[in-house]
Amino acid sequence: MKKFSFLILLCVFFIISYPTKGEAAAVQSKIILDSKEISMPANVKVHVVNENVMIPIRIVVENLKFKVDWDQKSQGVKIQQDAKIISLKVNQQEATVDGKQVVLTAAPQVKNETVLVPIRFVSEQMGISVSWDNLDKTVYLTSSTKDSIDVGQADTVVETLLPITEVPEVDTEPMGTNGSGQTTNAVNHINRLSFVNNQLIISSDGAVIPKISRLTNPDRIVVDLPNTTFADSFGSLQPLDAGLKGILDISGYPNISEVRYSLFTRDPYQVRVVIALTQANAFQLITGVDSNMLVIDLNVTEDSTATVPPIIESGRKVVVIDPGHGGSDPGTTSITNKYEKNFNLSLALKVQELLLKEPNIEVVMTRDSDIYPTRTERVQLANQLNADVFVSIHGNSVLAAPQVNGTETYYYQRSSSKDLANIIHKYLIKAIGLTDRGVKNGSLQVIRETTMPAVLLEVGFLSNRSDEQIMSSDTVQYKAAQAIVDGIKEYMGVK
Repeated sequence: MKKFSFLILLCVFFIISYPTKGEAAAVQSKIILDSKEISMPANVKVHVVNENVMIPIRIVVENLKFKVDWDQKSQGVKIQQDAKIISLKVNQQEATVDGKQVVLTAAPQVKNETVLVPIRFVSEQMGISVSWDNLDKTVYLTSSTKDSIDVGQADTVVETLLPITEVPEVDTEPMGTNGSGQTTNAVNHINRLSFVNNQLIISSDGAVIPKISRLTNPDRIVVDLPNTTFADSFGSLQPLDAGLKGILDISGYPNISEVRYSLFTRDPYQVRVVIALTQANAFQLITGVDSNMLVIDLNVTEDSTATVPPIIESGRKVVVIDPGHGGSDPGTTSITNKYEKNFNLSLALKVQELLLKEPNIEVVMTRDSDIYPTRTERVQLANQLNADVFVSIHGNSVLAAPQVNGTETYYYQRSSSKDLANIIHKYLIKAIGLTDRGVKNGSLQVIRETTMPAVLLEVGFLSNRSDEQIMSSDTVQYKAAQAIVDGIKEYMGVK
C-alpha cells in the first residue's frame, strides 16, 4: 500500500493541464496496473521520446484525493503526502525527491493536455515495478514487488559446478562501489545482447562485473549481471515479453541449443542470461573498455591456458561488415521513397554470402536484420574481435541536388585504411561503373574509432534516379559485393 501511495503521488502530476509542447512519437498502447487494464481516453497514449518510453498515468488516479501545488509561472508541480515530497517541472530533466536532486532519462513533456514522464522514473524513484513490452506496446505497472522472474526450469544456481576455465581479473572497480569502497545504488542497463562467432556479447551503459557459473543436467552457462536491468529501448532491438524474458535467435551453432534471458530479480535488479548447451563447453570472459561490453567466448577448450584465447582459429582473417543504419534509424530516403538501411543490409548480406565461402576468412556482421546497433557498439564489436578489416556500407544522398551521382570511399588518417580504401574503391568503380568521386579522408565515428584498417563505402546516390535504379538491381549488388570481397582479399593477401 505504501508503494501504491507513492504511485498516487506521482500520478497527480498528470491530471494538470498545460499548453502542448515538445515532440513525441505516439504509439497505440495499453497500460496494465496490477494485472488490470486501465481504460484510456482516445487522445491519451504512451509516447516514445528519443528511445525513452513516456507514460501518461494520470488516468490511474482519477477520483483519488491528494495534496498538490501547481505553479503556473514556473510550470512546476509540488506533490506531498505525509513526509514525501516530489517536485517536477515540464521540460526539465532534474526533479527533486525528498530534497535530493535526481535526473530523469528524459524531461517531462506535454501532449494532448497530459504530462508524460519516463517509466524509469516511476521504477527508480517511486519503487514501482515497471516494464515495457515493445511487441504488444504495453506498459505494465506493479505496485507490489515480485520476488523474482525465472528464466526457465532448473536455472537456479544450486547444483554442483563443473570445473570452470579461469576467468581473468577485471581491471575495474566492482559494481556497487564508487572507487573508494563505498557502496552505491547505481543501476546499469543492458542495451543489447547478440551471439556471433560462438560468442555471447553483452553491451551495457555502465561497468558490470558478471557472476558466471557452468552447470550440468542440462549443460548450460549461467551469466548473472548484478544491479542491472534492461534499457527502455532493449525491446525495440530484440524480443522482450511482458515478463521481461526473451530468447535470442540462434542458428548455425551446433554446440548451442538456446540463449535465453530475463530480469531474474527486481530487488535488487539482476539480469540473467542462460546459454543452453548441447554438451559441456568451456568458456572465457573477455571485457571491453570500462567493462561496458562483456564477451563470453566459447571458442576455448578445457585445457586452454591462454589468458584470452584466440577468437578465430589460427590463420583465419577476421572481417567485420557493417550495414549502416537499421531499425529505428532508416538513414536517408531515396528518390523513390526507399530507406537506405534496406539497401545497406541487402548489399552487406551478399558480401557476407560471398565471404562465407572463403576458407581463410571469418566474417562477422554488426547486424544481419533490421535492428539498430549504435555506432559505438559497432566500433566496440570490431575492436573487441581485434578484426583485420572493417567495412561499413552506405548509400549517399543530396536531396537538394538530385543530379549529383557516383561512388566515393572514405577512410580516416591511417595509411592502412587509405590503402584498403584505394583497393576496394578500384574494384567497386570497375564493377558497377558509376561516376568515380574518389577516395576521401573523413572523420566518421565507425572508421575513426576502430583500430584496424577501416573504410566507409558510399556506393552511390540514392537521391539520384539513375544511381538508385542501378543500386536496387540484385545483379548489380552481387557485382558490388564481389568487388568488395575482391578488394578485401587483395588487401589482406588472401587467395
